[in-house]
Formats: sequence, structure tokens, C-alpha cells
Amino acid sequence: MQAISNDIRTILPEPSARNRYDGARDYSMNPALVYWEITRACSLACLHCRAEAISTPDEWELTHAESKSLLLQIAGFNKPLPQLILTGGDPLGRPDLYDLIDEARRLQLAVSITPSATPKLTSDAFLKLRDHGIESIGLSLDGSNAARHEAVRGVEGCFNRTIRAIQIAGKLMLPIQINTLVSQETAGDLPQIYALLKALPIARWSLFFLISVGRGKMLQSLTPDQGEKCLNWVYELSKATPFQIKTTEAPSYRRVALERMKQEGRTSQEIKRSSVYRGFEIRDGHGVVFISNQGHIYPAGFLPLRAGNVRRDHLVDVYRHSPLFRALHNPGQFRGKCGQCEYGGICGGSRARAFALSGDPLSSDPFCPYEPRQIGNHRTSMMGI
Repeated sequence: MQAISNDIRTILPEPSARNRYDGARDYSMNPALVYWEITRACSLACLHCRAEAISTPDEWELTHAESKSLLLQIAGFNKPLPQLILTGGDPLGRPDLYDLIDEARRLQLAVSITPSATPKLTSDAFLKLRDHGIESIGLSLDGSNAARHEAVRGVEGCFNRTIRAIQIAGKLMLPIQINTLVSQETAGDLPQIYALLKALPIARWSLFFLISVGRGKMLQSLTPDQGEKCLNWVYELSKATPFQIKTTEAPSYRRVALERMKQEGRTSQEIKRSSVYRGFEIRDGHGVVFISNQGHIYPAGFLPLRAGNVRRDHLVDVYRHSPLFRALHNPGQFRGKCGQCEYGGICGGSRARAFALSGDPLSSDPFCPYEPRQIGNHRTSMMGI
């Protein structure tokens, strides 16, 4: 992991304006999502693993007492409180998991979890998660059959365990989000994965567009033109699919969807009711914050710039006032096309991908081929939404 560069420390933008797409939140003050890597321990060996997971817990992992202190810090944000997503590694490998879920629920935090498809993910585990108040579960499916999925996940049998887990969660009425990697290695299989998911009881399909960090450096990203075609395909699917579709680390989907809806003559009210609208303005470090198993505070799991540590810093203060987060809160500070784009307010580009490829989290997202038509104050140029 790298420290914040001297260049980032000199950037002290004005706090961003209240998010006008969601009057209940100001994302420069309060995130929508807090991701906590509760442990790095995991028995899978996924090719794109950000955490480069290990078989046993890290010796510097937050203790039980430190973890409860972190939960208190998260509850220190203004209401509505952010959604807490427990991730890893495999969260089921943490022995005090259910005690920590109970504490989070006592603090009125909504909690979701992303367990790994290992032998620990049993019917009893699902029942226990439901009984302790987990609101939703995220599972990964990176191929339409065992050979394709396990080529990415690295463990034989995890495809069948994932399918069984989806079916069990459906019977228990636990909402399921399926996370699918989008890269050169998986893109050709996306239609087949979609066909498989249509027959399963899922609530949301999240397409994660590869960021080359961790083990993900072994895989190949889509080109910008391929990405644009894929995002238009996603938009077409979204009009008829039985579940919601979202993108991760591809905020340019908001531009694609907005342009398509306007071309179709959708009214402002119809656009505001769309699922993509609810994600407007949220991006790495703005609406999102990530806590590592050792307590390090990052803008996102795929943006490895430390802004503090919950053992010595308060999460709320770091998110609101650290130089790194203050820079990420303000798209007017972004460089290149992202700093000029009329869609900068709702999109802002993937800050993680900008950093992965340039070393500068404020540079343009190279995945987006769009050339801005308007240079100026993009906060006031959203074409009448």
C-alpha cells in the first residue's frame, strides 16, 4: 500500500455542494456505503482478488474491542446511517462475526455481507445470518458453468456451492446480489451468465469492471470501445430483466444510461425513478469508504491510498476532512477529461482505475471514451434533470 502523495496533500478543495440527486445525503459529509474487510483469511484463490487473501487471519487484524470501536465510529455519521458491507477475505472465517453483527444492529446500522463459496457457507450459516439481522448477501459468479467460474476462482467445487447458496438464500427470502467480474477473460460469457441468473432468485446483478490491483494484474481489462458496447448492452438488459443491474468501477454507465433515457424521451420524473439514478454522484471516496482488516482507511477497496487508521484516527473526521477525501469529494479538482466533463457530477470516473494506471487518483478514467461537449461548471449543467 502507498502513502498519500505530496501532490494530494496540497489539494484542499472547498467542500462539495449538497448532493442534489438525493436531498437526504451530502456525500462529502456522510457515505452511503462503508465496506469493512473484516478479515483477509479465505480459502479461495481468486485471480482478481484485491486483498490477495491468505489462508489464516493477519496478525494485525482488528481485535474484537477495536472492531466494536470501529462500529461506534461508523454510527457517528449523520442519519441516514451508511450501509455496512462486511467483506474479506471470507467474513465467515471471523470467529466473532455474529457478535459484531449484533453490535452493528444495536447501533442501528444496516448490515450486508459477502461470504465466499466455501464449505463454511451452509444452510445453517444462512439461517444464522438471517436470524442475526443481515439484510442482504453478496455472492460471486464469474462464469456460466463450473469450468469458467472455477478458472477465475481457483477452487474446484465453488461453482456448485455458489448455485446452491443462491437457492438456499432464495428459500429463506434473503436478498441476493450476484457480483460478476467483467474482463477480457469473462466478457464473452456474460450473456450466458445472464441466462443462468434469470432462472435464479436474485435481487441484483452487479458487474464489476476489472481494476488492475492485487491479483487482478494477471487479467486483462476491456478496451474503452469494448466497455462502451458492454455498458449499452447492460442498459438494454436493464429494461426487461427481472432483477436490478448495477455496475461497479464503471460510473460512466450513468452517462450511457442517462443519454439513452433522454433519447427515448423519458421524462425527468421517469429518470429519477430509475435504479441508475440512485447511484448518481457516488464514487470511490465520495459516498464510499473502505476499512481494511488492519483498520486502514481507504477511499475504496481498489484505491490503495491510506488516509488514516481507525486505531488512531476517527473515521468520520478522516472521511470529511483528510486531504485525500476532500480532493475526491470535489470533481472540479479532477484532471483531464473528467475535470471538464458535463457528466462529472453524476459520474466522476473510476478514481481507482485512474490511480491504477497513472498513479494519480485525480486523473481521467481511461476506461471512458467520451469526449466532453461542455467545459465549465458541470454541477449546473445536468441538462434539466
